[in-house]
Amino acid sequence: MRRRDFISKSFKAGLIAGAGLSVGSYSQLFPSSLLPVINSYDLAAIKGGEPDAMFDDAIKAFGGMTRFVKKGQTVVVKPNIGWDVSPERAGNTNPLLVNRIIKHCFDAGAKDVYVFDHTCDNWNKCYSNSGIERAVKDAKGKIVSGANESYYQEVTIKQGKKLKKAKVHELILQSDVFINVPVLKHHSSADVTIGMKNLMGVVWDRGYWHSNNLHQCISDFVSYRKPDLTVVDAYYVMKKNGPRGVSKDDVITMKSQIISTDIVAADAAAAKLFGVDPEKIDHIRMANEMKLGTMNLDKLSIYRKIM
Repeated sequence: MRRRDFISKSFKAGLIAGAGLSVGSYSQLFPSSLLPVINSYDLAAIKGGEPDAMFDDAIKAFGGMTRFVKKGQTVVVKPNIGWDVSPERAGNTNPLLVNRIIKHCFDAGAKDVYVFDHTCDNWNKCYSNSGIERAVKDAKGKIVSGANESYYQEVTIKQGKKLKKAKVHELILQSDVFINVPVLKHHSSADVTIGMKNLMGVVWDRGYWHSNNLHQCISDFVSYRKPDLTVVDAYYVMKKNGPRGVSKDDVITMKSQIISTDIVAADAAAAKLFGVDPEKIDHIRMANEMKLGTMNLDKLSIYRKIM
């Protein structure tokens, strides 16, 4: 199958009944005919499994974690841990996914794997009630606070249009490998929060972003530090009242993952999965125009799997 068939092939409507998504947007990611594993994909779209099992399959399609992590390297894994809610509320990244990513990093030979977020709610409660603190410790990773300004160092954003500088957590500056693990959800200010928006959790002074063209600042920061891998958790997806959510009624179960070395492509694919045109999400469109990645999925070699 040609790569352009990723867009054109249809998927049976019955598989998405009740999901609240258009048939077209969902079928673009999960067509009825699937490509074999060739270990040279730009993006993977996985559906129908548990978070850890889906990641196992996806990272294999990329040639394994050894493609990204070498023996003795230090890795930082950045989930969304911003909210004091349980995993089923979909405010944070699924802990099963975080745990499995860390294990893959150690299997690849990582010396240390650190996990942190600059949370919105109390960081101790976020880390605990999200289930991520326990998931990190069970995988022998090291969970670190993002709640102290002394952990952040000011950097210059040379390509920034609105964001010219930012204080960035030292782990992002010092680690060899950066794996970004956002949760896909609605966001009242940014429309959706995915990979690029998740990077706000590595900076200290994010209030500036909200008051100075949030979408442009999101795009600007990507020009400073692109993750080596972006893994979008779409197992539980908050469709409204984001970013914190009100109740489980805001959430649908999609059992999906989007993975890419291109953060713009990952966000574009995840936006389609969410049911919105990535062209209508300003920070995705801006990042594409700044040539920080591509939102044109036709250009990519894409692995799709329904488990």
